[in-house]
Amino acid sequence: MLVSIITPSYRNSSWLKLCIASVADQQVAVEHIIQDAASDDGTLDWLPQDRRVKVFVEQDQGMYDAINRGLRHATGDILGWLNCDEQYLPGALTAVERFCAQHPDVDVVFGDVVLVDPAGEYLCHRKVQAPLKYHTWTSHLSTLSCATFFRRKVVFDYGFFFDPRWRAAGDGEWMLRMLQRGVTMSAMKMFTSVFTRTGTNLGLGPDARRENQLLFETAPYWARKLKSFIVVHHRLRRLLHGSYSQKRFDYSLYTQQSPATRVSRHVEHPSFRC
Repeated sequence: MLVSIITPSYRNSSWLKLCIASVADQQVAVEHIIQDAASDDGTLDWLPQDRRVKVFVEQDQGMYDAINRGLRHATGDILGWLNCDEQYLPGALTAVERFCAQHPDVDVVFGDVVLVDPAGEYLCHRKVQAPLKYHTWTSHLSTLSCATFFRRKVVFDYGFFFDPRWRAAGDGEWMLRMLQRGVTMSAMKMFTSVFTRTGTNLGLGPDARRENQLLFETAPYWARKLKSFIVVHHRLRRLLHGSYSQKRFDYSLYTQQSPATRVSRHVEHPSFRC
């Protein structure tokens, strides 16, 4: 299977280099598409010459429009998107490819995520499950986009492109539409990805909070009133899943100080709390 990864890019040159490196060393057939919105920070001085990626420079209407554009260029059987400040862990795409081959009935797959600071140091981790409709609708999306992978038919047969009217929380609205449709989803139960808290992450900013509130307001009245019970159910489900426990572990990533070679980090005291 060919894996296509889309990276929307705009003025993130230094982070993008690390992102590209983390995709390029995956031991699978991978097509990495960079959808750049005409960056003027020096990105286009080097990006078009990088043979590890396919580069498309087009003005867009925001991140989700850029992802849609990248998806239309993709030729892979398995798709995903990775923002500039995110990375894949070693062997991540091999595991995704194997899982998809072993579970042909599953259309969307989720991995677990290590959250780090700008220096690549461990902050916390997120062990995820397949999301539930009403929790996603009334609370938040419990999965992370950097560890979300989906079959080509999800986009091109089922029609689940992103709605570009959303600027920061469109992945939650996208996921909700799939949950409403009954798209099959499953969690891999392994770490696949790194999310860097740079301080400027779009999904952690005020626009995302505002859009999450807008999504909440579209939920059925009874679901909004029962939000606290829905959240408790979600947490109990996570507890039974083992999401709150984790043995010590190691991970490796690219950093600003080591952009060409992965560096290893040991986590002696893992925590699901940042």
